[in-house]
Amino acid sequence: MAKTALSKASDVRAKTPDELATTLLDLRKEQFNLRFQRATGQQEGVGRVKQVRREIARVKTILAEKQRASSASQA
Repeated sequence: MAKTALSKASDVRAKTPDELATTLLDLRKEQFNLRFQRATGQQEGVGRVKQVRREIARVKTILAEKQRASSASQA
């Protein structure tokens, strides 16, 4: 998932919860690497930090929606 932006929430909603968990893990690794680059002064694309942070929020939001929907359907 490195260096690619998830364009829309609808693209993320089409994924399964397992795929979303994998995507979230990849985004968190990328976020860590970007923070490390910034700390060492090697970062080139400063806007990518903001993109990754928002993509993480988008994935977490949709994961929570899916979990609420599955628990509501089970109850």
